[in-house]
Amino acid sequence: MSTQTMIIQGLYASAIVADFDTAIEWYSKLLGRAVDDKPIPGMAQWRDLGGAGLQIWHDADRAGKGIITIVVPDLSKEQARLAGLGLNTGEVSRGAFGAVTHILDPEGNRINLAEPPAGFFDAR
Repeated sequence: MSTQTMIIQGLYASAIVADFDTAIEWYSKLLGRAVDDKPIPGMAQWRDLGGAGLQIWHDADRAGKGIITIVVPDLSKEQARLAGLGLNTGEVSRGAFGAVTHILDPEGNRINLAEPPAGFFDAR
């Protein structure tokens, strides 16, 4: 086993979709901004999302089976913003881990919204 650590410059979460144009519209609404670019056919991406990025890929055979987790600082505030856009989340689970809920995109991909417990990022 190698003792060298991988050097990572970035990380992208991905959702696989069948209806590419609808997905771009939906994720733009979810994220509150337009897609940054479409660097290759069948792929769109949003860059610089809290140190990560999000990509959607057009692949009808594999669509709707993904899970993405987006960490937000204030889950209640984010739920209110999304509700104002007509995007409603599921019930919230709260505990020592913080809080988590989810929303499904039009393809059925699950997007978890997670709020870490107070001080979580300070403890690193």
